[in-house]
Amino acid sequence: MTTVAEELEQSPARHGLLRYAATKAGGALLSIAMVIVATFFLFRLLPGDPVRALAQGRNMTPEQLDLERARLGLDKPVPEQFLHFIGQTLRLDLGVSYEYKRPVLDLIGERLGSTLLLAGTALVIAVSLGLWQGARAGWKPGSRFDKISTAISLVLWSVPTFWLGLLLLMVFAAGIGPIPGIFPTRGSSSVDKPDGFAGVLDVGQHMVLPCLTLVAVVYAQYLLVMRSSVIDEVGQDYITTARAKGLRDDDVRRKHAVPNALLPTVTLVFLRIGFVVGGAVTVEAIFSWPGLGQLFYEAIRVPDFTLMQGTFLLITVSVIVMNTLADVVYHVLDPRVRSA
Repeated sequence: MTTVAEELEQSPARHGLLRYAATKAGGALLSIAMVIVATFFLFRLLPGDPVRALAQGRNMTPEQLDLERARLGLDKPVPEQFLHFIGQTLRLDLGVSYEYKRPVLDLIGERLGSTLLLAGTALVIAVSLGLWQGARAGWKPGSRFDKISTAISLVLWSVPTFWLGLLLLMVFAAGIGPIPGIFPTRGSSSVDKPDGFAGVLDVGQHMVLPCLTLVAVVYAQYLLVMRSSVIDEVGQDYITTARAKGLRDDDVRRKHAVPNALLPTVTLVFLRIGFVVGGAVTVEAIFSWPGLGQLFYEAIRVPDFTLMQGTFLLITVSVIVMNTLADVVYHVLDPRVRSA
C-alpha cells in the first residue's frame, strides 16, 4: 500500500516520463514521415526500366510494353504516383511486387522470420561476447588481454562487411588450399532438409558463416562502450569502499562495477537491433540467406519499386523505433536524465 505522500512524489516523475515518451514518439513519427517521402523519390533515381527488365527474354512489342507500364501504374505522372503511394502506405498497403506479382506484405512476412533468426542470433552472441570482453578489458586497462581484445575488435570493426563475408565464404565454404570447405555456400537449409533435430542442425550449419560475419563487425561496439564504462566506474568511491571491505576482486567487478557500467550498453543494444537488421542486407546477399536483405537485393536488380519501398521502409522504421525505445529506456534507467 502506497501512502498519499508517495503517490504525490511518484506522480511528477510519471508525468515527466509520459511527456518525454510522447515527445520522442512525435519525433519518431516525423522521422518516419520524412523516410516515407524520401523512399518514393530515392529509388526512382536508380537507372533501369522495370518494365523492360521484366520483359527480358520475351518478345514484347512497344504496345505491349506500354500496356504493362499502364498496368503497373508507371505511365502516370510522378506526382500522381506519389500521392497513390502515400495513400497506400497510410492504409498499411505496400502494393504488389512487379516481379513476384504478389502483395509486398506477404513477401516480407515470408522472409522476416529468416532475418530475425540470423540477426537475433548474431545480436545475442555479439552482446554477450562484447560485454564479457569489455568488462575484463576495462577492469585492467593496459593489460595484455585489454590490448589484444581491443586490437582485434577494432580491426574487425574496420573491415568492410562484404569483404569479410566473401573471405569467410571463400575459405570456409568453397575451401582454399589445404583448408576444405566445411560449411554450405548458400541458403538457410539443404534442398533435402531432414526433419526434427537433424533439421535444426542443418539450419545451424548454414547459419554459421553469415552469423559469424555479423558478429565480427558488431561486437566491437559493445566491447568498447563496456570497456569505457568500466574504466569510469573503477575510479569511483564505492569501488574503493568495496575493496576496503576485503571483497574479492572478481566479486567487486561482477557485483558492483559491471551492473553500474551496463547502462550505456543497454541503450546501445536497442539502437543496434534496428541497425543489425539493416546490416543483414549485405550479409544475406553474399550468402544467399532467404531473408529481407536477399529480398531487397533481388528487388534492386529489376528494379522492383514497390518491393524496394516496402523492405526499405520496414528496415528504416525498425531503426527509428528502436532508437526511440533506447531514449525512453535510458530516461527510465538513469535518474540523472530524469532530473535534468
